[in-house]
Amino acid sequence: MLKLEFFIYLGVNSGGKYHQNQRRFNWICFLPWHTRGASYQETMSRFTQMLGNWISFPSMEEYLSSRTYSWWLSMLLILPCSIIIMTYLFICAISFLLYVHKKRNNRQETDFDTKFWKKPKQITFQVLDIFGKIWHGYEVFGMEHLPKGPVLIIFYHPVCTIDYFFLVARLFKETGRECFTIIDHAIYRFPGWKTALDAAGLKDFNKAECVEILKKGHSLGIAPGGGREGNFGTDYNIMWGNRTGFARIALEAKVPIIPIFTQNICEAYRNIGKSRLTRWLYEKTRLLYLPVYGPFPVKLRTYIGEPIPYDPNITAAELAEKTKTAIENLRDKHQKRPGNILRALSERFDKHYKAD
Repeated sequence: MLKLEFFIYLGVNSGGKYHQNQRRFNWICFLPWHTRGASYQETMSRFTQMLGNWISFPSMEEYLSSRTYSWWLSMLLILPCSIIIMTYLFICAISFLLYVHKKRNNRQETDFDTKFWKKPKQITFQVLDIFGKIWHGYEVFGMEHLPKGPVLIIFYHPVCTIDYFFLVARLFKETGRECFTIIDHAIYRFPGWKTALDAAGLKDFNKAECVEILKKGHSLGIAPGGGREGNFGTDYNIMWGNRTGFARIALEAKVPIIPIFTQNICEAYRNIGKSRLTRWLYEKTRLLYLPVYGPFPVKLRTYIGEPIPYDPNITAAELAEKTKTAIENLRDKHQKRPGNILRALSERFDKHYKAD
């Protein structure tokens, strides 16, 4: 029994390299000082001291501390970058497959609003919906608030807008509704992404294109806070400034606005590096995106608010303020603040939750 315990001890504290040390280990177990009269604590103490001298550390504690600190430091540097790299490569792979699909069928058009792209969209959204269910227990409340016909969906921009795309996938799956989305022009120009973004209806649309999309009967999603809110927002606070462009689009297209909010979305992904310098760099370049860590498997629930109907007698500024208030009301009703990752994780196991 003691021999087995020694074997596990060396395997764990030597980085798992027990194969090359197994012979030495068996010899240690039969050293003269390992007698039947020695206690387990005495034996382990002598063994630890001998091993520490053998690897030239004054004590095993110093060895373990140095390994632990270096490991955590490496993870802090690598993990945020690895998430970004994996996301980038994943979208590149989807874009490549869609490009092959287009070429194999001899399609040259760039208009992705066709039946030709319906099957790829269906597969992509199905995978996304399954991921949302498994990893986040994703749910949607308030589907009855979505009227038939075109709508302008306005949402809060967290670090990662994965919740919005879960909603788009669910809408496509359950109602067949397709939703176009405005994204930052810098993201649209990432190498290798264009085909995938076009197929999913993600583009840096201008105002005229947005109005045309809505007049054709499609839905459109906009996060007025954009990258500023995603990078530097804190604790679900809305950072729209004086932006009223989305309100002008809704008024010109004569469509209702649908406010939405997702519970715990700021706990799923978080970023690091918020400072005056990074904020200044972002404002100057609009190309800066802070390192992200996540996703944590927290519970996500999207709440669809009551529609804000088209009113020709309201100004764009008034409509923007009305929309902001609607989202803040959804947030205050369904989100506990300040946000907490552990609490959001525990809500995965809340079997008696009822949406108000």
